[in-house]
Amino acid sequence: MTKEMRTGMTQEFGYSNNINNQDLIKTLHELLKNVENEIVEFKEAKSNFDLDRLGKYVSAISNEANLRGKRYGWLIFGVNDKTHAIVGTNYKNNPTAIENLKLNISQSMTDGLTFMDIFEVHSLENKRVLMFQIPAAPVGIPTGWKNRYYDRKGESLSEISFEKLDRIRGEHRIDWSKQLVNGATIDDLDPQAIKLARENYQQNLKNSSNPNAAIEYGKLSDFDFLQKMHLIINGQITNAAMVLLGKESSEILFDFPPKIMWRLHSSKGDLLDSQIFTIPFILAVDKAYKKIRNLTYKYMPNQISLFPTETPQYDPWTLRELINNCIAHQDYELGMRIYIDEFEDHLIISNAGKFLPGSIEPVLDPAYAPPYYKNPLLDTTMVNFRMIETASSGIRRVYSIQQKKLFPLPDYDLSEFNKVKVKLYGRVLDEKYTQLLFKNPDMDLETVFLLDKVQKHERISKSDAAKLRKRKLIEGRIPNLYIAASVAESLDQKAEYVKNKGLTDKYYQDLIIKYLTQWEKGKKSDFVNLLKDKLPDSLTAHQKEAKVKNYLQSLRRADKIMTQSTSSGKRSRIWILVKNISHG
Repeated sequence: MTKEMRTGMTQEFGYSNNINNQDLIKTLHELLKNVENEIVEFKEAKSNFDLDRLGKYVSAISNEANLRGKRYGWLIFGVNDKTHAIVGTNYKNNPTAIENLKLNISQSMTDGLTFMDIFEVHSLENKRVLMFQIPAAPVGIPTGWKNRYYDRKGESLSEISFEKLDRIRGEHRIDWSKQLVNGATIDDLDPQAIKLARENYQQNLKNSSNPNAAIEYGKLSDFDFLQKMHLIINGQITNAAMVLLGKESSEILFDFPPKIMWRLHSSKGDLLDSQIFTIPFILAVDKAYKKIRNLTYKYMPNQISLFPTETPQYDPWTLRELINNCIAHQDYELGMRIYIDEFEDHLIISNAGKFLPGSIEPVLDPAYAPPYYKNPLLDTTMVNFRMIETASSGIRRVYSIQQKKLFPLPDYDLSEFNKVKVKLYGRVLDEKYTQLLFKNPDMDLETVFLLDKVQKHERISKSDAAKLRKRKLIEGRIPNLYIAASVAESLDQKAEYVKNKGLTDKYYQDLIIKYLTQWEKGKKSDFVNLLKDKLPDSLTAHQKEAKVKNYLQSLRRADKIMTQSTSSGKRSRIWILVKNISHG
């Protein structure tokens, strides 16, 4: 795990959380042997450190790591910067404060960049040291703090020189998905996968303004078709072709074979089942999707109807988009899997790589366009093969679907470096939120996003809270906000109004039909119990019973229900549906 480096960074960490204290102490002492340089900085920070100055150091070390071809640099608190003596630090001395620090840094850093990790180390003298692992600036994108860029000149912090800025911005980004797979031929591609790809692409063409092109593409050989798609370049197979269309037996041609892993967890978090899916991913996504237990979920979206709404926990289109997004934006060079973790009431779908927007908020803007694509050829191909949406609209549509279902919006967890996790809810969290969306089906997505944060007890800004409060949608004070009681009261008043005024006769008759459809038979007393709380409160109990009797007779005259015959041929007082009749 160790690797000698002239910069003094002697311990090379991957992206695992299984780094122990001894590894960190070893790295710390190896760093202490060297003088400070552009990508290693020591600070005492015994109890506090200015956040703005910390952000500048993150910007500088990130930029310097990029320029030196390193994956990361170090900022270390609890060490004297002159003597390198370990003095210890109480800075952010609890896990919550450390997590909040990651968030605070990301909010003012270019593209939401933050620490790869913050390691809490206890030295041999039992003194606490914080080791901030700072990622290198992405290729072509210098790391800025509050829209200003910094570098290091020896041990000094300064604004970055134009020469260094130009060097970073002039870096050439390599499309991994366009790179050629050494030794691969068209025989390493799966014929079924190619067939599906061609069918999907031709369907795209038929739906376009040039449907005749579908006929022309249909005449091409597989080889020529894949060349037209740029999946074969100069007769050689690209990574994108192998990921989407490669035979399972040919995954050996990858240094790190791409894989999707589905895992089923119990309510206690125990692993119950798992399965790994390999290339070709154009076929694997359906296999992975079929493993997900998409159960029917029942909930009450309002206080008016007796019968609950029934819906699959997860919308199929949403699952397709989220899983395929992982394939499109996976950083395959990291050698990690795509995971689909299934729990009792939610899914967590994750992939390795950077979330290019930095946070989810920019994506909700209809005009959003990403700064670049991680795998441009793979992304374009997946659009052509109808696997993902175009124009960066997929995530916004996922949010809109959850809004229409009256479910919580997905959560994007970007707290781990080079990992994107999205949590998809399969149940209601807060009935007030659900009732509010039901009452306001045309509410804009940005407002729904803020209300979703409130129902999950997440922080929102003072200005956003003021907007919601002005519309009487929330109550309480930051950080203890909640969806306004007036929302529920307005719904209660609506229900109260219905109770007093009553609904249409058809509404009550339909309830009787639904009752018999489910239970097959019923007495008049059953229907009285069913409807008494739904009939107007202004009616007496005797009047409600008379209403029920009238509804039964009306349905009988319409040949929708009848009383059951007994063995003696007489009619009983049991009501049943008329056979062989559709009741909608």
